[in-house]
Amino acid sequence: MAKKLDKVDVVVVGTGWASGIPAAELTKAGYKVVALERGKDRDVTDYIGAKDALRYDKRHEMMEDHIVQTITARNSADQEAFPLRTQEENFEGNNVGGSSSHWSGVTHRPTEFDFEARSKTIEKHGEGKIPKDMNLQDWGITYDEMEKYYDQFEKMAGTSGEEDPVGVKRSSPYPTPPMKETPPITLFKKAAKNLGYHPFQIPSANLSERYENPDGETINQCQYCSFCMMYGCDFGAKSDPVVTVIPTAQKTGNFDLRTESYARRVIHENGKATGVLYVDTRTGQEYIQPADIIVLGAYTLSNTKLMLLSEIGKPYDPKTRTGVIGKNAAGFELSTPGGSARGYFEDKKFNLAMGAGALGGTFSDLDSDNLDTSDLDFIGGGIVELRLRGEDPIGYNNVPSDVPSWGKEFKEKSLHYSNRNLGVGFSPSTYGWRTNYMDLDPTYKDSFNDPLLRVTYDISEQDKKTTEFGIKKMKELMEEMGADIVETSSVAETWGHKHGYGEAAGGVIMGEDPETSAVNNYCQSWEVDNLFVIGASALPHKIPQQTATIGAFAYRAAEGMKEILENGAKLLVDAK
Repeated sequence: MAKKLDKVDVVVVGTGWASGIPAAELTKAGYKVVALERGKDRDVTDYIGAKDALRYDKRHEMMEDHIVQTITARNSADQEAFPLRTQEENFEGNNVGGSSSHWSGVTHRPTEFDFEARSKTIEKHGEGKIPKDMNLQDWGITYDEMEKYYDQFEKMAGTSGEEDPVGVKRSSPYPTPPMKETPPITLFKKAAKNLGYHPFQIPSANLSERYENPDGETINQCQYCSFCMMYGCDFGAKSDPVVTVIPTAQKTGNFDLRTESYARRVIHENGKATGVLYVDTRTGQEYIQPADIIVLGAYTLSNTKLMLLSEIGKPYDPKTRTGVIGKNAAGFELSTPGGSARGYFEDKKFNLAMGAGALGGTFSDLDSDNLDTSDLDFIGGGIVELRLRGEDPIGYNNVPSDVPSWGKEFKEKSLHYSNRNLGVGFSPSTYGWRTNYMDLDPTYKDSFNDPLLRVTYDISEQDKKTTEFGIKKMKELMEEMGADIVETSSVAETWGHKHGYGEAAGGVIMGEDPETSAVNNYCQSWEVDNLFVIGASALPHKIPQQTATIGAFAYRAAEGMKEILENGAKLLVDAK
């Protein structure tokens, strides 16, 4: 039987950016906050000396344990779904900081188009441009309204960057200078300019210099050690919740962090959330933690599963296109569709052992607001990046495709090309479709005897056409960079769910109409007004600039929570 605990002001589920930011903001304001984290307690000291590619990059130590739960997956509703067992490309993080601790650090801002994708598409091209099965909708807020929250997130994180020459308007420059421009980045920028593009340094949470943020937290200077994406930073040089918002919350004395605490339900009655049912996975004891405000700030899949299990909001029905929970599953591809090219150089040699998750060059000339798709058979566009993450000896061994996979020639070419290859990629948005959704599996259950989340997903024709476009552009770019051999990615015909899933979005999406969205633009539930669901689950479509957007909306949501706690406000936005 669950033990009922003393009531607090706020309970947050998860400790990534989506929950960590509200926790910091509310505890600073004097409110008592309990954080439920299913993983173990971790801080920078736990990652000292842990530069182990086998442990983290291949065995995914920072990821969710699939023994506890997983998802089931299928390509269409007429197939039987089966549990996903591998952790390859599983970015659902575990432990304090969640996925925000092992992230790469790339901190792009999205385009104005992303906020008003449906309206702007109809305005520019007419409604006929939108495929009949695409669930394209506006977010219910504009970029201009959100700009101050992006600025707040970047100043908290100390983001290192330079302004995008063709990007969205900014109220202030990045708080720290861009990272080092290494020879591959110089080569990329020169080629991009030759092709008429406007390259700049990738905005990075791997900081170029030591920085003290407005909360008094210090983030150290990046050492370009390469052990970044998929790893916790042992230098404390990557902006993540472990070195920023979690310590800020802890210093207030108003923050109660409970690790190894697995949330199972949001308890609610008469349109109000009253608490969270969770289990202490060390003892098996269940608890109910009452609170005035409940925040679901976990990963996309967990937020969606909790809403479905808690029976909050109407589940999405792909046949009638009614319902909102589970709608617009997006971004589940193993790698974001869009196309890539890898070049092999005979006379150029680079230092690819050094790097960082967000070290590289980029441009947004092909992104949604900047790309004219009038004569193209897809909607939107994407960003282009050269990423220099650092190539460890286990995870990377790029050789041309005609090289044998073993033997003398393989060894010789592996050594020859180990510092003579570069890759560029095109990362577009992916949109919601009628047939791509999440629901509860009728057959399989997790270790708590709750249904697993079932994902029904496949790659759309739009995504395939976008990929064809991206492949062509990336090939042109790599050829301009002077590669002797250029090889490109292929167009995937179907979602290969048996090998894992990528960075997902959707499921509890925002909008201005409760009939088509689950939360408003404060990430506040239309149905239960003291429940906030924050994170990529709120995005009506997947964007490549996801992390900064999650952070920005987390700050906006925290602002709304204060309004409720201080003034007893109810719905913060009127429904359309």
